[in-house]
Amino acid sequence: MVITDIKVRKLFDEGPMKAIISVTFDGQLALHDIKVISVREKNFIVMPSRKNPDGTYRDIAHPINADFRGELEETVLRAYEEELARQTAEETVEEEEYAAF
Repeated sequence: MVITDIKVRKLFDEGPMKAIISVTFDGQLALHDIKVISVREKNFIVMPSRKNPDGTYRDIAHPINADFRGELEETVLRAYEEELARQTAEETVEEEEYAAF
């Protein structure tokens, strides 16, 4: 299974949730609402889940083995970091343009 597209849907400045990501596999299957979470300066992903009646959460979809989970996490976190860098660069350009006035 090949990851053919990743979209950073939303970024968050506050709290442990940093982003919501959608991933497309083989150009045919989309998986939405993968969350990037930051705890103690470490980022990791949380798969989409639903809340059970007893208050616990259950993944709706998840990788079956550690190798694929690692590949997915690495690719999603790379896309998140690239989007952060792009957004920071845009903000820097906007600040420089504003300061020029």
